[in-house]
Amino acid sequence: MEVKQVTLRKRSGEVDEHNKKFGVLTAEVVSSCVTHLGRFGSGLQHLYHQLSLPSHNLCDVSILCSYVHLQKLELPHNKIKDLSCVSHMPYLVTLDASHNEISDFFGFQPPKNLKEVNFSHNRMTQMKDLSAYSFLSKLDLDHNSFSEINGLGQCRKLTHLSLAHNKISRIGGLDNLPLTHLCLRGNQLKRIEGLQNTKSLQVLDLSLNCITSLSGLQNLHLLGSINLEKNLMSEIQECKHIHDLYLVRDLNLLRNPVQEQQDYRQSVVFLLQHLTVLDQEKVTAEEKVSSVNKYDPPMDLVAARDHMTNLVCQLMQPQVLFDCTLPSADSPYPMLVLTGPQGCGKRELAHRLCQELSEYFGYGVCHTTREPYFGEENGTDYHFVNEEDFQNMIHMEVDQGKFIETMRYGGHSYGLTSGAIDDVAREGLACCVHMELEGVFSLKKSVFEPRYILLIPTHVEKYMGHLKGRGLYTPAQIDTAVSRLELYANTNRQQPGFFDYVIPCDDWEDTYPTLRQVVREYLLLEEQEGGNNDRVSPDNSSMAPGPESDEKPASPPSRSGSGTSHFATALDPLDPSHRNYVAKIQAELTPQKSPAELASIRRREQLVREAIVGKSPGVYSQLFKSSPQTAQSSLHNQDPGTRVGDDSSLDESRVSSALSVPKSAGAMTGLVEPLDISVLGHALETLEDQLDSGQAPDAPQSDTGRLTAVVSPSSDRRPGSNTKPVLPPIAARCKSPTPSPGRSLNAAVGEGGRAKTKQ
Repeated sequence: MEVKQVTLRKRSGEVDEHNKKFGVLTAEVVSSCVTHLGRFGSGLQHLYHQLSLPSHNLCDVSILCSYVHLQKLELPHNKIKDLSCVSHMPYLVTLDASHNEISDFFGFQPPKNLKEVNFSHNRMTQMKDLSAYSFLSKLDLDHNSFSEINGLGQCRKLTHLSLAHNKISRIGGLDNLPLTHLCLRGNQLKRIEGLQNTKSLQVLDLSLNCITSLSGLQNLHLLGSINLEKNLMSEIQECKHIHDLYLVRDLNLLRNPVQEQQDYRQSVVFLLQHLTVLDQEKVTAEEKVSSVNKYDPPMDLVAARDHMTNLVCQLMQPQVLFDCTLPSADSPYPMLVLTGPQGCGKRELAHRLCQELSEYFGYGVCHTTREPYFGEENGTDYHFVNEEDFQNMIHMEVDQGKFIETMRYGGHSYGLTSGAIDDVAREGLACCVHMELEGVFSLKKSVFEPRYILLIPTHVEKYMGHLKGRGLYTPAQIDTAVSRLELYANTNRQQPGFFDYVIPCDDWEDTYPTLRQVVREYLLLEEQEGGNNDRVSPDNSSMAPGPESDEKPASPPSRSGSGTSHFATALDPLDPSHRNYVAKIQAELTPQKSPAELASIRRREQLVREAIVGKSPGVYSQLFKSSPQTAQSSLHNQDPGTRVGDDSSLDESRVSSALSVPKSAGAMTGLVEPLDISVLGHALETLEDQLDSGQAPDAPQSDTGRLTAVVSPSSDRRPGSNTKPVLPPIAARCKSPTPSPGRSLNAAVGEGGRAKTKQ
């Protein structure tokens, strides 16, 4: 017996040695490597579900045919050529047969639950139909010899596919697959194609290929990571193809020719602002801001840069005193700026306004590098210069420092010089200019404080037809002009108070009367009605009807166009989003006043009104007078005999609004003016003096000039309030005094003794 047992052990040892030598898997090896004990069937049987045999030098694994309950089989780094045993594993979920010598693609009957398969580093050359593998979700076929992709059309749950380091030269056979991860690294691809229908793709690896363009990725809106390391990308502009893929966070362009271009990283960050990682380095917020400031800076930043350049160049020149910039105790030199998109008529309207109101306005002639349009005259519409001369006026030692405002639009330079404004100021006139939005941003950085009127079309089709009808613009210029309508609308909507007034300009003949009325309100001129010859004094019109007058104040011009375009709604200055409710809040927070206090305030206001009404100054002496005017209130509609105590909230609102004089783009609709508090105080002192001297309070005032003098222009013009701005006065040394009868207005001698002679 003992001899037989020894013999059996020797034979068993020889068999094991033989099996190990020839790579045959044995039951003893299997039993020592199975793991993950679990239940099976009714739950009363215990079986091992996982077998892992890496690097066992196996060639024959046919013994696994009897292990039908395996769910995970790992056989990497062996020498296996045949996997037919898998056909007997209906419950298999995961199969790893990487780094073997398998040449037969899926050479076994399909387990119905198979989900993950790894056949990387094998000898497969041709793919076959995998429609029977309905649950397959992850397939790794790296480092084989596949030349094309096919047979995956029915794998409706395949989300991860890797075919790295094969011989694929064209992407195809992936239509409508639910792929989220695709790796085609190290193939022979020259362009990106066949991915337009893989809508779920999130991670794409196309490194180590010969790709030259990013075209073909435009429709992959869920794409978040793109690896194009070591390809043939040479143009930064190729990034435009993925500009609208807002979920792309990681882009790798390492070892591409494009990296040799100047400012490569900053350019790519600018084109793809949504990136967080570029070339395996984190993209910082500072890089994004710097890229935008370099390649597409905001208008405000461009204006600041231009202003800094112009200011430095001015300081490098001998200082010259201009009439328009002389120190003034009242306010800055008055200017009127008409702005709007190209071809909206701002130049024509500016000329017409200066011709009709030639006693008050002069046209400021700007410089430009563009060619004159038909009908434009050099020195009248623009000073036409070439680009070299324009740059010399900015930078060169001889002519530098002449501009106070410069801008670029449509590939041409525009600028406004101090001399152009001073030519108008020497005549004792206010300067009227027109410019695009970029120029407005630049001019706002200067020492001047113009009134800005926005002229904007509200009907896009009509505006396009007008541009085409002029025959001056190319289709590209027309498209650019139309696209800028929204830019003007957004500027007005997002920055209340940026423009002092907004006027629709679909028809110039309808626009000009509104513009003229607005300017006359700015000037506080007396308005004459053509039919009835009724004169509305700026002072009278700004008062509520008193007991001795039944006249109602003139209604202001319309603030919005009659069209139904969305621009009319967006630019309506009466939109509540454009208003500042500070005065309203102050009125609510102000303690309630007694009827006696309200009556006292009303008496003071009435005294001031009567004093002002008693004086009738000439038109020219009122030029650009800065007197606060607020929006028309319901108090105008009250009966003249209404008592003060009937509506205390209205009176309190008037008192509250009298304490602040801000300006707004959307609140210039009224003609009523709660006067400055200093005027009220002076009126109260005057009333006390009259009572002490025995004079009746209602007696006419003889020293009305002194009362008017204390009405100083307010500098506290906050955007969004309900105050209508007026143009500030010309300094006494610049303008001519009120002409006497029979005397030429422009021949009047100024305060400085210098004769004003109009050429």
